[in-house]
Amino acid sequence: MVCPNDVNPMGILQGGILVQWMDLASAICAQKHAENICVTASIDKVSFKAPARIGDMIMIQTKITRAFRTSMEICARAWSKKVKAQKMSLINVAYFTFVAIDKNGLPTNVPELVPTTKSEKLEFINAGKRREYVIK
Repeated sequence: MVCPNDVNPMGILQGGILVQWMDLASAICAQKHAENICVTASIDKVSFKAPARIGDMIMIQTKITRAFRTSMEICARAWSKKVKAQKMSLINVAYFTFVAIDKNGLPTNVPELVPTTKSEKLEFINAGKRREYVIK
């Protein structure tokens, strides 16, 4: 729920607040997959599509697009919905990279992710391309 302390003087949800919520949702997704504590390594892309306002409900969907050796890319999508509206509006898409860490705070291996559907395979390939771009 977008509350008054989450908005700017125009009553619009602050981007940093939304990214914080998306980062938390992505951390939960990463930790569930890795079965370890995971930390944010990077945010590759954040695209604000539309504003959310006071009173809007925010729904965040996360999905691992690719698991590397110790890291995972997670796509987070956020929608807003007015309380009485039927339709949700996509307001943000972001790609987060998380690293799994062991009890000593060192990177640790994560389980493999095997894409099965056509869209999962495309996301898997694109995650590799985004990683190559960031590493260069």
